Amino acid sequence: MQTADMITPNGYVRRWWKAAVVYQVYPRSFYDSNGDGIGDLRGIIAKLDHIKGLGVDVIWLSPHFDSPNADNGYDIRDYRRVGAEFGTMADFDDLLAAIKAAGMRLIIDLVVNHTSDEHAWFAESRSSRDNPKRDYYIWSDHKPNDWTSIFGGSAWTQDASGDWYLHLFDPKQPDLNWDNPAVRHDVYDLMRFWLDKGVDGFRMDVIPFISKDKSFPDLPEDLRAKPQYVYANGPYVHDYLHEMNRDVLSQYDVMTVGEAFGVTLVDTPKLIDERRQELDMIFQFAAVEVDRGPDGRWRPWRLTDLKAVFARQDAALDRHCWPTVFLSNHDNPRIVSRFGDDSQQWREKSAMLLATLILTMKGTPFIYQGDEMGLTNRAFSDISQFNDLWTLNAWRDEVESGQWRPEAFFANQNRLSRDHARMPIPWTAEGGFTTGTPWFALNPNFAEINATTGQDIYDHYARLIALRHANPALIYGDYEDIAPDHPQIFAYRRTLGDTSFLIILNFSSEAVAFDCPARAPILANDNGSTGELAGWDARIYRLD
Repeated sequence: MQTADMITPNGYVRRWWKAAVVYQVYPRSFYDSNGDGIGDLRGIIAKLDHIKGLGVDVIWLSPHFDSPNADNGYDIRDYRRVGAEFGTMADFDDLLAAIKAAGMRLIIDLVVNHTSDEHAWFAESRSSRDNPKRDYYIWSDHKPNDWTSIFGGSAWTQDASGDWYLHLFDPKQPDLNWDNPAVRHDVYDLMRFWLDKGVDGFRMDVIPFISKDKSFPDLPEDLRAKPQYVYANGPYVHDYLHEMNRDVLSQYDVMTVGEAFGVTLVDTPKLIDERRQELDMIFQFAAVEVDRGPDGRWRPWRLTDLKAVFARQDAALDRHCWPTVFLSNHDNPRIVSRFGDDSQQWREKSAMLLATLILTMKGTPFIYQGDEMGLTNRAFSDISQFNDLWTLNAWRDEVESGQWRPEAFFANQNRLSRDHARMPIPWTAEGGFTTGTPWFALNPNFAEINATTGQDIYDHYARLIALRHANPALIYGDYEDIAPDHPQIFAYRRTLGDTSFLIILNFSSEAVAFDCPARAPILANDNGSTGELAGWDARIYRLD
């Protein structure tokens, strides 16, 4: 039951997850506690003070489940078992207890559009056409259409039986058949397993893909390069999410955030309008796609493009719909290399500026591990240096086939590859991630850019998070872009009742004249004059 004090002056219902700041941990690359070269759950416990020191409220733990790791854990073999490389269930229980003791919450990944082909369900499903679990997955006695995998190639693979199964990602990730009530029952049961342990919610991997159009039409010509916009609009997706909310999520005080790959801004309220009782939030991808062309390859971007994304989002989502704010995660390159300037001169200031943007924007902010250290992309020069399945498949399909020159391929991947974010965290100038051989090479610049040398950036994140927590206007306040057409300055107000903040960000290395308040900013990354912003200057003013 809602009470008057739960409603903000501008009409938002206060919820703990709206006021939270979330920190994502990719466990394989966070910290290795036992010297086997792979980050683990004990490693997260060992570095928990680092996360707590930022002042964040929630840790999002990327998949920690038992998996053959065809897609780095997003191919789950057993939902109720911790991957051996990460530790044991006792380690997970200790991690959860330590997070709670530190005053934080934990959400985990829910990957239920597909499983591993080594999951017991699929082993039974493929064993015979008459097996009771045959209908747990999507089978056909012929290849029914031209759907393509997100990772490249066909979305259909022929099994030894002669039948074809659907996989919108890798062939080792067969899609579950959500039209089967038994599948939904088992998914809801595994959700309760983790919620009853005490986790505080889920980040839901490609959750809009769960419902398939079983008439299997071919891909429209204009969406062949972006099939996600077909896969995200299945006929029963909202029925299933509402059922999930009713039968499971509404029974717990949790947060949910869906990875809404392929969901347009127009369709976003259908997923997150609180009156529909489906999801709390989604990751809408427009901001992290400003530098991608229609073919998915890198293209130059303009600040006005990025500002327009936030303006459109604010206009499209009313007080019943709560946004997320993110510019990085395990599926995207490093934030400072992508949206800032990772040169020696400007890396630190631009990292602080991007932190200022994320932590003063309207919506729940998500920080990815290492961004608080100013970690950068690396310069890959050989295909053997990559680990990501997406990149390796693209090399096979586009370079080895002669469609793309190797040098152009590397130039594109050095901008966009997921592997930039998946490299192990350099905790010291010596590396500090493991005493053994790391599962994936650290960025070669780890001696210069690491947790120790990034302390000033870390401290700036902590100050921003404290400021956000202390000022509801930076959480629930209305958003107004006051210079939407300026090519270098991103300036906006956040206002709640009588309280107003002005945020001014110079997205360039050049000094820029701008009309700033005469008073001193309450938080800044530079001590410039009131009439001019230095390169990558970021300032916050309180106006009331």
